[in-house]
Amino acid sequence: MEYRYIGDSEINASVITFGAWAAGGWMWGSTDRKDAIEAIVAAYDLGVTTIDTAPIYGQGTSEEIVGEALKDIPRDKTQILTKFGMRWDLAKGDFAFHSKMNNGDDIEIYKYAGKESIIYECEQSLKRLGTDYIDLYQIHWPDSTTAVEETFEAVSQLIEQGKVRYAGVCNYSAQLMAEAKRTLPIVSNQIPYSMVNRGIEEETVPYCIKHDKAILAYSPLERGLLTGKIHSGYEFQEGDHRAKHPHFQPDFIDRANILLERIKPLADDKGVTLAQLVLRWTIERPGITIALAGARNAHQSVQNAKSMDINLTHEEIDFINAVVDAF
Repeated sequence: MEYRYIGDSEINASVITFGAWAAGGWMWGSTDRKDAIEAIVAAYDLGVTTIDTAPIYGQGTSEEIVGEALKDIPRDKTQILTKFGMRWDLAKGDFAFHSKMNNGDDIEIYKYAGKESIIYECEQSLKRLGTDYIDLYQIHWPDSTTAVEETFEAVSQLIEQGKVRYAGVCNYSAQLMAEAKRTLPIVSNQIPYSMVNRGIEEETVPYCIKHDKAILAYSPLERGLLTGKIHSGYEFQEGDHRAKHPHFQPDFIDRANILLERIKPLADDKGVTLAQLVLRWTIERPGITIALAGARNAHQSVQNAKSMDINLTHEEIDFINAVVDAF
């Protein structure tokens, strides 16, 4: 495994970070706690020391699973990344969308990052995670109803209290990042990035490179699309959000599979899966610090971790880039 510092912080993260959204079950058609815990432990055994989660993932379920998985692992050997600012139990802030809990109950999700809410959320996350500090605390989505200063003054207070080590953002534009750092140093931006979703290369990547901010790329496998296992007509489990996602409609799936077919000979030549090749390519991209890779079981998490065993030459990277540029 390789490790990189998150921005100018002292968090030395594994370049493959365990993304625990799917582990929470919510929007992924349920979860198996035992499988999810085994996936985290198996990844750790291969050097994946960094885990990213959020309260909204299963409405606390994901954080509880992470906390249980890390019970027998020394706390100073792991880096816990979690988030705040998405409430399902408080109708305040920007309305995000209607959803359902894992048990089928209807809920409404709000993006809210007011001071009192952040303090409350942090306490709840610490309990679920079974720890007394969070390495990186990230706002999940921008909240237009709360002043940026108020949000990050609250995080600053948590840092002063020792409950949080560093502050990060998710889904922020370069402009919003610049605004946030006027109140508190921000070390990272967690944002979607993949071979078929490269919009951040225009403004966000150059900004982060210039200002030494880490980019935590989420959905590098485009929620499973870039594994090569999704085809037109694929049937998703009930409750799986991908069924209605634009990137899982027939035309987009077909285009993505053409891309994968073109790079598959390279994967075959190296004896690796398409997913592993995609992950390795992702962390080689300019400005990308780490890639968040989700897993529902130990086999998947082991495969993700082993993607870092791949060596790509400059010529091979150029070949993949040319294929991706043609998408």
